[in-house]
Amino acid sequence: MDKPCTLLVHFDKGSAAMANEIKADLEGSDVAAKVEAMKRAVMLLLNGETLPTLFITVVRYVLPSEDHTIQKLLLLYLEIIDKRDAAGRVLPEMILICQNLRNNLQHPNEYIRGVTLRFLCRLSEPEVLEPLVPSILENLEHRHHFIRRHALSAISAIYRLPHGDQLIPDAPELVERALASEQDASARRNAFLMLCLCGQERAVAYLFSNAERVTEWPDLLQMAAVDLIRKVCRSPNRADKGRYIKIIISLLSSPSTAVVYECAGALVSLSSAPTAVRAAANTYCQLLSSQSDNNVRLILLDRLNELRTAHRDVMVDVVMDVLRALSSPNLDVKRKVLDLVLDLLTPRNVEEVVLYLKKEVVKTQSGELEKGGEYRQMLVQAIHACAVEYPEVAGSVVHLLMDFLGDTNVAAAVDVVLFVREIIETNPKLRVSMIQRLSDTFYQIRASRVCSIALWILGEYSLSLSEVESAITTIKQCLGDLPLFTLSEEGETTDSSKPTQPMVNSVTVSSRRPVVLADGTYATQSAATEAISTLPVTAGSLASTLNLRSLILSGDFFLAAVVACTLTKLVLRLEEVQPSKAEANKACTGALLVMTSILQLGLSSYLPQLIDNDSYDRIVLCVRLLCNTGDDVRKIWLQSCRQSFAKMLAEKQFRETEEMKAKSQISHAQPDDLIDFYHLKSRRGMSQLELEDEVQDDLKAATGGFSKETDDANRLNRILQLTGFSDPVYAEAFVTVHHYDIVLDVTVINRTKETLQNLCLELATMGDLKLVDRPQNYTLAPESSKQIRANIKVSSTETGVIFGNIVYETSNVMERSVVVLNDIHIDIMDYISPATCADVTFRNMWAEFEWENKVAVNTVIQDEKEFLNHVIKSTNMKCLTPPSALDGECGFLAANLYAKSVFGEDALVNISIEKQVDGKLSGYIRIRSKTQGIALSLGDKITLKQKGGS
Repeated sequence: MDKPCTLLVHFDKGSAAMANEIKADLEGSDVAAKVEAMKRAVMLLLNGETLPTLFITVVRYVLPSEDHTIQKLLLLYLEIIDKRDAAGRVLPEMILICQNLRNNLQHPNEYIRGVTLRFLCRLSEPEVLEPLVPSILENLEHRHHFIRRHALSAISAIYRLPHGDQLIPDAPELVERALASEQDASARRNAFLMLCLCGQERAVAYLFSNAERVTEWPDLLQMAAVDLIRKVCRSPNRADKGRYIKIIISLLSSPSTAVVYECAGALVSLSSAPTAVRAAANTYCQLLSSQSDNNVRLILLDRLNELRTAHRDVMVDVVMDVLRALSSPNLDVKRKVLDLVLDLLTPRNVEEVVLYLKKEVVKTQSGELEKGGEYRQMLVQAIHACAVEYPEVAGSVVHLLMDFLGDTNVAAAVDVVLFVREIIETNPKLRVSMIQRLSDTFYQIRASRVCSIALWILGEYSLSLSEVESAITTIKQCLGDLPLFTLSEEGETTDSSKPTQPMVNSVTVSSRRPVVLADGTYATQSAATEAISTLPVTAGSLASTLNLRSLILSGDFFLAAVVACTLTKLVLRLEEVQPSKAEANKACTGALLVMTSILQLGLSSYLPQLIDNDSYDRIVLCVRLLCNTGDDVRKIWLQSCRQSFAKMLAEKQFRETEEMKAKSQISHAQPDDLIDFYHLKSRRGMSQLELEDEVQDDLKAATGGFSKETDDANRLNRILQLTGFSDPVYAEAFVTVHHYDIVLDVTVINRTKETLQNLCLELATMGDLKLVDRPQNYTLAPESSKQIRANIKVSSTETGVIFGNIVYETSNVMERSVVVLNDIHIDIMDYISPATCADVTFRNMWAEFEWENKVAVNTVIQDEKEFLNHVIKSTNMKCLTPPSALDGECGFLAANLYAKSVFGEDALVNISIEKQVDGKLSGYIRIRSKTQGIALSLGDKITLKQKGGS
C-alpha cells in the first residue's frame, strides 16, 4: 500500500459487479443489507479498490441512518477513503461530512459520541477538524466517562498534529484541569499521557503534587507515571532524581505485577545505589516465584542476569531466592536458573547452594519428574562446576552422585564419572573413600564409556595394597569365569551368555553411523555404546553383575583394551606394594589369562565382527609388558598418565582464569575531570537512598562509568557510499546493526542548483530482512542535505543485501529521475559472537544438525596454525580445541570452532588440514547448523576470507 493505513482486514479481490451490488444495497431501505454492503465496501477499499462513485451514495443514503452499526461502519469508511486530491488539498466534498460529525458529537446517545471522538483521533486534516473543536471541548464536561475518555484522546491527537497547537492552543491547560477533577481510571490515564507528550512540565508538577497518593492510583495511571519518570530522567545530573526514585520505590508495593515489573526496571536504570538494586532484585525474585507462565519466568531471569553483570555483589544475596525457581517443570527455566546461580557463587553461599542442588538430585530419583534424567544431568554438571571452583564442598556430594554411575541416562552417568575423575585428582583427601565406593558400585555401571573412565580411575588411583587387590577382584568378578567362550560353543547359538540376535542387529545399525573424535575428525564406530544401556538384563540374573562380560561379548573391543590396560597398571603397582613375590606373580598370571581370553574371543568367529587392529595391538602390548617390564616403561605406565591428566586440569583452570581476566573491563576517567567529594556534600533533607545514589554517580564519574568510549575509526568503517560524486544526488549511509534490527542513517545531498521535489529513498531487501517504514517524499533545496532514517528488521542469521534507488522530480523535467544506489551487504559477523560449550555438547549438536556446508581449503598461507588463527579471526568464532592439543609440528591439524548467534542459533565448524609435500595446505572446513542460512552464509564468508595473505 502507498498510503498510511490504520485498519487492515483480509478480503479477496472484488469485481465491478460487486461495486454495483454495494451501491444498490446502500440505496435500499433494508438495514441488514446496508450493514453488509458497508462491510464489503470497507474491505474492498482496504484491499486497493477505489470505488470513486460510492461517496455520494454514502452521503445521501447512509449518513442520515440512525442505526448504530451503520454509523460505526460509516466512520470506518470515512477513516480509510482518500480525503485529499493529487495536489494535497482537502477534497471539497469532505465539508459535507463536517455537519454530520458535529451532530454526532452532540448526539444524545453516548456510544455514537464516543466512536465519533475515537474516529477524530485518526483524522489529520485541519480543515475538517477546525469546525469540530468547540464540540470536542464540550465533551470534556460530559457526565459519562466513556465520552470524556475519548474526548481527551481526541484533544491529544489533534494537538500533536503539525499545526495542532493553533487548533487548540490551550489544550494542555484544559487537560490539566480535567485531570484534576477526573475520577475514571482510563480517562485519567489518557489525560496524563497527553500532558506527558505535550506538556511535560505540567505532568511532572501533577506527579509531584500527588506523590503521596501515587500508590492509590489505578494501575493504568501508575504505568504512565513510570514511563514519564523514565523519559524525564534520561537527561543526566537531574537535581530532583531522588524524588523520582522515592516514587518508584513506593510503587514497588503495587498489587499490579505489570507495574511492579516496570518499576524494578526503571529503578535499575535510574540508580546504581545498592539499596535500589537490591529492591529491584528482590522484586524480580518475588515475581519469579509468583508467576507460573514460563515465558514470564524466562524474561525475569534475563533481567536478573543483567543485574548480575552490573551489580554482582548485590545479586549474591538473592541466590537462594533465585534457586527456588527450580520448582518450575520447564527445563529451559531450570537451565537459566542454574547458569545464573553458578555465576553468583561465593565462599559464603556455596555450601548452601550445593546442599539445595543435592536435595534436587535426590528428588529426581522418585521418577515423578518429567524428563528427570535430563534434569539430573544438568544438576550434576552444576555441582561439578561448584566443586571445581570450591573443592571443599566436593566431599558432601561426591558419594551421593556416585550412586548414579549406573544411571539409565547415559549422558548423566558420563557427567558423574567425569566429575568423579576430576575430584579424585584435585581432592587427595577424598581419594581413599572414593576408590572404595567406586569398587563397590562398579558392577552397576551399564554404559561402555562410563566403564572405560571408571576403569581408568581404578587403574590410576588405587595405590595401597588393599585398594589394588580390591580393584583386581572387582574387575575379575565383572568379567566372570574364563574363558569367555569355549571352542565347542563357537559354532553354536545356545550359550546363555552369547548375545541374542536383536542385540547384534542394534550393534550393526549403530556402527554404520560416523562419529566425531575429540580432534574433530571422522571415524566409524566399531562398538555401539548407545545400545548397551538397553540390554535386556533382568534383576538378579547373572548378567546383572557381569557388566564387563556383557559389554565385551556385544563386540565392544575398545572396552576390552581398556580392561587390559587397567589390569596392567594394577599388576605393575601390585609388584611395588606387595611384599610377597608369589602373590604378585599370581596376579600377573591372572591378568595375562584375561588378556589372552579377550584376544581369543576377538579372533574367533563367535562374534559377528573381529577385533579391530587398534584394540588388538594395545592388548598385545600389555601382554608383552607384563612378560618383560623395564623401569622406564613402568614409570610411563604408573606416573606419566596421571601427570598428563593433572597438567590438562591445570591448563583448563588457567584458561578459565585468563578468560575471566579478559572479560573484566576497566574504565578510566580523564585526569582533569572534576571530583565531587562525598564528605563535603550537603546532606540536608536527603534520605539514605538518595545519599547512596549520589555516591554511586560520583564513583561512576570518577571511574569513567558514564563515558561511552566510541572508536571513531570503527564508525568511519560503517559509512558506505551509495552514489557517485558526479551524480546529481549524493548519498551515503551510516549502518548501525542492533540485535534484531538495522538502522540506516542516509545523508542525501542535492548537488544541483535546482529544487528537487518528491524526492524518495526507495529500498528493497534480499534475505531475511524486512523494511519497517514506508518511504516518504521530501523536497530538497539547491545544495542542501537531508537525513533520512530507515529501519530494517532482521529475523535470522543470514547474509542479506539492501538495494534501492533515489527517485526525484525537478521543475523543468516532466519525468521522474532515478539514481541507482550501491548495494549494502549485511555481514553475518554482526550477528554471531564467540561462545563455548563442552565437548560432549559439541558432538551431540554435530550429530543432530542436518545442514552441512563443506568448504575445500584454498589458501596461500602455508602454516597450519596461522591458517587456523586466520579463520578464527575472519569468522569471529572461538576455538574449542585447547592450545596444548595444537602444539608441535606434525603437518596435520584438526580443530573445532563454535559461535552463537543473537537469535540463539549454534554455528559449529570443524577444520581438518594437512600440509602437502610442496608446502601447501589441503583439507576441508565443515560447517554445521540447524538452519540453512547460517551454514551457507558462514561458508561464503570463509570462502571469501580463507585465502589470506593480506
